[in-house]
Amino acid sequence: MRFRSRGFLAGMSVAAAILVLTAQAAIAQTQKPSSPSRAWTQPKTPWGDPDLQGTWTSDDCIGTPMNRPAKFGNRLYYTEEELAEREKQIEKQHANDLVDTVAADARVGTGPPNHWGERARRPCRQTSLVIDPANGQTPDLLPEARTRFSGEAATNNNPKADSWEDFSYYIRCISRGVVGSIYPVVYGNGQEIVQAPGYVSIMQEMVHEARIIPMDGRSHASTNIRNYMGDPRGHWEGNTLVVETTNFLGGKTSASANGWGTPLTDSLKLVERYTRVGPNEMRYEVTVDDPKTYIRPFKIGFPLTQEPGYRNFEYACHEGNYAMFDSLSGARAVEKAAAAKKQ
Repeated sequence: MRFRSRGFLAGMSVAAAILVLTAQAAIAQTQKPSSPSRAWTQPKTPWGDPDLQGTWTSDDCIGTPMNRPAKFGNRLYYTEEELAEREKQIEKQHANDLVDTVAADARVGTGPPNHWGERARRPCRQTSLVIDPANGQTPDLLPEARTRFSGEAATNNNPKADSWEDFSYYIRCISRGVVGSIYPVVYGNGQEIVQAPGYVSIMQEMVHEARIIPMDGRSHASTNIRNYMGDPRGHWEGNTLVVETTNFLGGKTSASANGWGTPLTDSLKLVERYTRVGPNEMRYEVTVDDPKTYIRPFKIGFPLTQEPGYRNFEYACHEGNYAMFDSLSGARAVEKAAAAKKQ
């Protein structure tokens, strides 16, 4: 099933054999990619780099949990039977999305029609987005990080609305962070990759954050220079784009969807790997290493795909950000009414 609805707001020696088996295990732990045609080879740019260009999406893993449900144990992939059942669920959801009417007794909601949302086109094969450790669980937080929350996370997604600072950087249209920007969410999962000699650019659809990644071997900027998306540096390992990012502002975004959750610190280092495995599929991995937040590094991974007609659209976040405005003005109205009642 292929569709996209618009949302609103990738004879040998024993030693050599061990090396090959270790590499194969690492690849298998990431994602069982679709088997590309044997005739397919990695295309190259005119200057000889692996060509990863185009708009890629993580839509197919929408709804895949960050942490693996306990019933799956160390099993990263669904069985064929489980995948068939999930395919039925996707087909049913697609049919429901095309219904333009609602039941007579349905409650009135504030969200858009179902068909405005983006959906998976095929089942994600993974039982979790965390692929290392083997149990698919985010490592424990350090004691000093367990109460480090900001925005909606500090009040169970129900901000006090005393100030705009009670809202997350995502809700304020500032940033979702690197991981939060590629994590599959309900809409806006486009990742447009553009390459030039010595550079790779990755632009996320939601919030329109563009990362310009130098590929010429230069060192990172001074640690005095920090920002929400960090300071990336890239290189090629075979056909894999490897991006190391440091120099983050601390306490702004997390390693979860939309940057919600426990904020990461200025000690964060991310290592991303983009590996094209077929004409329309890429395997994506990111290792999250923040020694001030988690007891050990961990790895998230999932597939990115290209779909016919898929492209990034305008994301007018500030222009359409009525939720925060209404929350703040509503809170002030409630306070005014309470004060008048006391008088």
